[in-house]
Amino acid sequence: MSKKETFVTLEKLQEIDKTYPTPYHLYDEKGIRENAKRLKEAFSWNKGYKEYFAVKATPNPYILNILKDYGCGVDCASMAELMMGYALDYKGEDIMFSSNETPAEEYEYAAKIGAIINLDDITHIEFLDKILDGKFPETMSCRYNPGGYFKLGTDIMDNPGDSKYGMTHEQIIEAFKILKGKGVKNFGIHSFLASNTVTNEYYPTLAKILFELAVELKEATGVNIKFINLSGGIGIPYRPEQEANDIAVIGEGVHKAYDEVLVPAGMGDVSIYTELGRFMLAPYGCLVTKAIHEKHTHKEYIGVDACAANLMRPAIYGAYHHITVAGKEDAECDHMYDVVGSLCENNDKFAIDRMLPRIDKGDYIIIHDTGAHGFSMGYNYNGKLKSAELLLKENGDVQMIRRAETPKDYFATFDFSDILGKLNL
Repeated sequence: MSKKETFVTLEKLQEIDKTYPTPYHLYDEKGIRENAKRLKEAFSWNKGYKEYFAVKATPNPYILNILKDYGCGVDCASMAELMMGYALDYKGEDIMFSSNETPAEEYEYAAKIGAIINLDDITHIEFLDKILDGKFPETMSCRYNPGGYFKLGTDIMDNPGDSKYGMTHEQIIEAFKILKGKGVKNFGIHSFLASNTVTNEYYPTLAKILFELAVELKEATGVNIKFINLSGGIGIPYRPEQEANDIAVIGEGVHKAYDEVLVPAGMGDVSIYTELGRFMLAPYGCLVTKAIHEKHTHKEYIGVDACAANLMRPAIYGAYHHITVAGKEDAECDHMYDVVGSLCENNDKFAIDRMLPRIDKGDYIIIHDTGAHGFSMGYNYNGKLKSAELLLKENGDVQMIRRAETPKDYFATFDFSDILGKLNL
């Protein structure tokens, strides 16, 4: 079986285990920093370029502060994410608020802290008008959905027409006209047409679609297009046989489309924004768990001390996450296992019929590529408690950047002091 390299050794895991028990999510500071630097360099040709990290992917203040060192802003989708960004001194236009079916108080807070509001639907203009008493910010963005299927060549990449997000072509033109009439001076265009693409062609193709739309919108409405937000969608190779995206090639592809479409239209000052989450963090995080049981029935099972509450992607999507048995990286993969957690759900499986080395109780199991949409999608079903998040520093030290939940955390939202007293919490 093909291998994926890990950023942590068995010896380091044994050292960590003396302080922090499994399971936990572990992040690689060195890898995060190197990747953020590569991204910034890939789009350095655009004077106004900015990455707005998708907070939903890895909502941890320590991670956000690392990315801030590389000029990143934050893309927020909820009140809590807005509050986190603001508390970390991301101010004004460093915060993008891309939400949908948004409560009034969240729009109100976003406006209060000066975030760029990215409207998901034309009807939200009237909704926002009432909240802001007609006092719209100078800069606003609208989300575009062209409908139909999104294709690269003959390959269907995704189905925007089935997505709840964004405005139609006619609606975004009308939305720009309405917002201009309400005093908005600077406009942005945002779109997300495919998820987790492992191809260097996605961003350049999307960029050309949005660049052509920007020219049309300027001609039809006379507005000033300040930025074009390519959103996320650049994926990672979850499977070891997949070839990774080359961000330098992607950046140059967007540059080419920019020069072909925007520059001749006199729009060579438009800034390019991105909102990457998975690409930024996924390969630089892993879920570390320990084999605690083995079961020999109709199949061979390895039970671990993590479960879908720690990483739900395999359970809900059937998503592949590569597995390394620490210390057995070079051993022959001659055993077929289902690697499972303890939830009362039969889909609580990190791997099904996976060929792995022989696993013994006590072995450390490294589940790859959980740095984005890993911890953040966790939940408390069966009363399971969220694990700790740890950061492997560049100097080799390990820092806890979120403690593990305790039963006291789980019961904290109950207002039954007599019951909590009996539990000695």
